[in-house]
Amino acid sequence: MLNKKSLVFILGIFLSLKSYSQCAMCKAVVESSLESGADTGSGLNDGILYLMSMPYICIFLFGLFYYLQKRKKHVKTL
Repeated sequence: MLNKKSLVFILGIFLSLKSYSQCAMCKAVVESSLESGADTGSGLNDGILYLMSMPYICIFLFGLFYYLQKRKKHVKTL
């Protein structure tokens, strides 16, 4: 019988394989729409950069708040 970890691992592999195929499709649709004169995909790169930067901003903010909380506790104990 499969345990939960191996089931999640197998499910993750299958989901990631499906997601790779969509990138080429999106690229083809955007390129064809830009060639035909539509501006549907003009903001696609900005959206990708926005989504790519969010995890880094969240990690930075978590680190900043953690540092400020530790500093506040340290100042109170002195």
